[in-house]
Amino acid sequence: MARIPPLPREEVPDLEDAFGPVEQRMGFLPNSLLTMARRPDILRAVASLAQVARTGTVPTELKELVALVASTAAGCRYCQAHTASNATRAGAGAEKIANVWSYETSDLFSDAERAALRLAHHAALVPNQATEEDFAELRRHFDDGEIVEIVTIVALFGFLNRWNDTIATDLEPRPFAIASEVIAEAGWEPGKHSTPQGA
Repeated sequence: MARIPPLPREEVPDLEDAFGPVEQRMGFLPNSLLTMARRPDILRAVASLAQVARTGTVPTELKELVALVASTAAGCRYCQAHTASNATRAGAGAEKIANVWSYETSDLFSDAERAALRLAHHAALVPNQATEEDFAELRRHFDDGEIVEIVTIVALFGFLNRWNDTIATDLEPRPFAIASEVIAEAGWEPGKHSTPQGA
């Protein structure tokens, strides 16, 4: 059960401009944003960064897999479920999502994807374990602007992982269903994020 409950959407109609793009991208409105709605400036800043972080030239599918690996390394079950759900919407197949933690050895991943996912893994650990070798490998596949995009996703989910794990945000039905189907065999369970809201 969430430590701070989300506000009912109808209580914050002036935030629809921030909610709309997130809902369109994800297919639902996350409880995390409805909780942040208690401080609209924080909500708008986070929603804006999340939207901008998904622009650029790095494929959206890879960005969602980067977010999934970073969230898994950080241990945030809520964000693991969300990023698995987002990866399906971005075109990643269930097999690829289920095997994302085997990125080093699985034939499902290219060398470029491996470099990005390795950085996500190392950068999401505390203390941070990103190395010069990680960046040398990234530069074989991505320019500096694209590396900024990848690091932005890792950093964004550093915030979201801490937020949702601290608040114990209740998980919504769609990401719960995707995670239960696609990444449960890799050890995912809802943990403190309980059962899906409304289920």
